[in-house]
Amino acid sequence: MSERRVLQVLEQYRRARTHFVQAVAELSARPQNIGTLRDAGIISLLRPLLLDVVPTIQQTAALALGRLAYFNDDLAEAVVKEDILPQLVCSLSEQNRFYKKAAAFVLRAVGKHSPQLAHAIVECGALEALVICLEDFDPGVKEGAAWALGYIAQHNSELSQAVVDAGAVPLLVLCIQEPEIALKRIAASTLSDISKHSPELAQTVVDAGAIAYLAQMILNPDAKLKCQVLSALSQIAKHSVDLAELVVEAEIFPVVLTCLKDSDEYVKKNGATLIREIAKHSPELSQFIVNAGGVAAVIDCIGSCKGTVRLPGIMMLGYVAAHSENLSMAVIVSKGIPPLCTCLLEEHEDHIKAAAAWALGQIGRHTPEHAHAVAVTNVLATLLSMYMDTRSSEDLQLKTKRALKNILQKCTYLPALEPLLHDAPPNIMKYIVGQFSKVLPHDSKARRLFVTTGGLKKVQEIKAEPGSLLQEYINTINNCYPEEIVRYYSPGYSEMLLERVENYQPVL
Repeated sequence: MSERRVLQVLEQYRRARTHFVQAVAELSARPQNIGTLRDAGIISLLRPLLLDVVPTIQQTAALALGRLAYFNDDLAEAVVKEDILPQLVCSLSEQNRFYKKAAAFVLRAVGKHSPQLAHAIVECGALEALVICLEDFDPGVKEGAAWALGYIAQHNSELSQAVVDAGAVPLLVLCIQEPEIALKRIAASTLSDISKHSPELAQTVVDAGAIAYLAQMILNPDAKLKCQVLSALSQIAKHSVDLAELVVEAEIFPVVLTCLKDSDEYVKKNGATLIREIAKHSPELSQFIVNAGGVAAVIDCIGSCKGTVRLPGIMMLGYVAAHSENLSMAVIVSKGIPPLCTCLLEEHEDHIKAAAAWALGQIGRHTPEHAHAVAVTNVLATLLSMYMDTRSSEDLQLKTKRALKNILQKCTYLPALEPLLHDAPPNIMKYIVGQFSKVLPHDSKARRLFVTTGGLKKVQEIKAEPGSLLQEYINTINNCYPEEIVRYYSPGYSEMLLERVENYQPVL
């Protein structure tokens, strides 16, 4: 009777623990409960259950801890302060696959919040245990370990180097070759997080043979996998010409251009980002992209989407155009200017408008022909209004000012310049007047038109500092006309004539 009573009490205690830990795991899945659980000291209550004799209680306690730490950085810090991490690290090598997955989830949840918390995970020896899990027979354990390593590596180059030094990269490259899509995604994502910090870390990923396997997956039908693959290749390519060339040599063109037509907007964006990161390095790489049809494909992509998805494509066109006159002309011939103008008018975010303004400036800065191609779209007035708008961000004002300067210094298309005479501030006016001073001395038709449209009159109204460059430009323009014409359009001349009329004594 007494033995049965003892067993009954123990069973009741086991059921109570099971019920408690399951209830906490369920409650911790909803963010609105996190504050109440934290205030109740839930971490201290869960800690002993990680060492429970019942495996399911251990696993559920770890799951609850992971959810709590994932939602709240205070609770993640509490996990560290309660000295729970060493228990989890030991469990990664000793326990069953279910507990390993739960333990890896806790490490990921803690490590995601800050470099300091990620460093605490490294300090307790978790990296070596997680790397061992990458060789586990269970794909879910590998996935959990790869995810935790990625969350640690994402913060900075020091933590990323620690992940590399633990031997993770070759095993992650093996993981992207596994048949499970979820494992491929997380492994590609972690390789991306490792590569992004420095050329040396990216080279480590390259040396492990990652590029060839990543390139093969660009056409995978799974959109999330494609996003991670494109991101990883972008993070490798962004650092140097040599790394970008290695990515190109993996024959990603023209395959990657299909991503720009994908139904998933993140695939589009990451595809354009990869092309941008390659194009920015050199004229030769940009020319290769042009020859592969990349510029036309990016222009189509910009026209077919909205918002931040457009941003990498906009910047890619700017990088290509910046390299040389010929590459800039390739953007013009491919009809790249109208979509950029549309972005200026349509987009609401200042940073997207700023990128479009910058790209237009790169296209128009080479020769009068390039500037003419930009100016005929009437975009100069839009750039000027954005520059002068007090609601524009500082970056947008800076980018529009530079774009105007780049284009105006080459623009000889006077019909586009003349409307700006009426609104431009002095620091922009000098570029506009400067272009008139270059063209008018050699073009009689333009000189006549400049008078009839009111341009000469406007120039006379400009108040320039004596001896300034602007005053020199005005003098050059005035020298194109007879003195009486210049005097006629000068401010106050009509009043002077009327005064002479009033004072005139007729001869009787």
